[in-house]
Amino acid sequence: MTDTLFTNAKLIDPESGTITAGAIGVTNGQISAIITDQTPQPQAKKTVDCNGKHLAPGIVDIGVKVCEPGERHKESFGSAGLAAAAGGVTTMVTRPDTDPVIDNPETLEFVIRRAREAAPVNVLPMASLTKGRKGREMTEIGFLLDAGAVAFTDCDHVITDSKVLSRALAYARSLGALVIAHPQDPSLSAGAAATSGKFASLRGLPAVSPMAERMGLDRDIAMVEMTGARYHADQITAARALPPLERAKDNGFDITAGTSIHHLTLNALDVADYRTFFKIKPPLRDEEDRLAIAEAVQSGLIDVISSMHTPQDEESKRLPFEAAASGAVALETLLPAAMRLFHADLITLPQLWRAMSLNPAKRLGLPCGRMAVGAPADLVLFDPHAPFVMDRATLHSKSRNTPFDGARMQGKVLATYVAGRSVFQKP
Repeated sequence: MTDTLFTNAKLIDPESGTITAGAIGVTNGQISAIITDQTPQPQAKKTVDCNGKHLAPGIVDIGVKVCEPGERHKESFGSAGLAAAAGGVTTMVTRPDTDPVIDNPETLEFVIRRAREAAPVNVLPMASLTKGRKGREMTEIGFLLDAGAVAFTDCDHVITDSKVLSRALAYARSLGALVIAHPQDPSLSAGAAATSGKFASLRGLPAVSPMAERMGLDRDIAMVEMTGARYHADQITAARALPPLERAKDNGFDITAGTSIHHLTLNALDVADYRTFFKIKPPLRDEEDRLAIAEAVQSGLIDVISSMHTPQDEESKRLPFEAAASGAVALETLLPAAMRLFHADLITLPQLWRAMSLNPAKRLGLPCGRMAVGAPADLVLFDPHAPFVMDRATLHSKSRNTPFDGARMQGKVLATYVAGRSVFQKP
């Protein structure tokens, strides 16, 4: 007998690119049946009526910062896990830019243990590529893989020494490890708070050209060509970076790319009167870049959409724009922000879930992210049309530095399930 039967749902299948009315059965934490109108429904111990709402694979979010160890006052595994569940994120892939850096098996094992104890969703940690994220000496990649690291990244600390990077990539390739990099020329982007242009000049903000991203990506692609490593660019945000990315893929390199939900839904003008909640890294781009990146997601050139959840406390943000810390929380706002792209007819729901669930799961070799028999029953039930006004005071994160505070949005998560078990129900 089926454990749980989800009936009367609109099933989003990111693999086939379809939305179908039907039901799914869940047994022992896995999807055991997909039922259409022509398929008889099995008996079940429990039935969940989805009331005609959309049921999709849970979001797999690459690049979440949880501030344990070191800065638990900004975000803990408990608070991040609750925020993820409320946002339909069933798997968080966490960053190593903590204090101390996750660059050894002992720290990694601590993180895995804390996440298992405190978070109601799946947590998969990344480890740093070089010790201390200093770009001088690579970490013990093999030991970290054995300890549970799913990928390796120095986050926004770009490795400037190409010899160190080439050695790390070559070693990662020998072990089959995925390397995630931040494409940027750090000598150009150092100290920048905005994207160069008329707006930044009028506001007197230190700015960086989008070409810094293009130059960083060109260097990384050359390194991948030389070493054959598995490579993922964490954030492609500028239209000028798309042609080299397309050429690298056409050449058969093992390259994928992501972008953040903020770069897909906001632009440089949103900074307006020096609003520091809009200060992120890389800085928000022009509208032409935003549309080009959205088109790249729609076409599949950009594979992954991430929240790039980066908690910052009030003291870090309530500063002059240039001095304020970069970053925004987004675990709970990822889905409603993505609905802006859907309602603007830029990206369909199956395409969104391909980028937010299927592709990140495939890149990491995970079985989730699919609406298929045998896949883990990590699911999100949501209403893409439900309107609301975002109030940051209601967020589950300890830090509430969201640029969407006070914004009118559409798209509410109604329930989230991990291995068929409810981890969030909208009150």
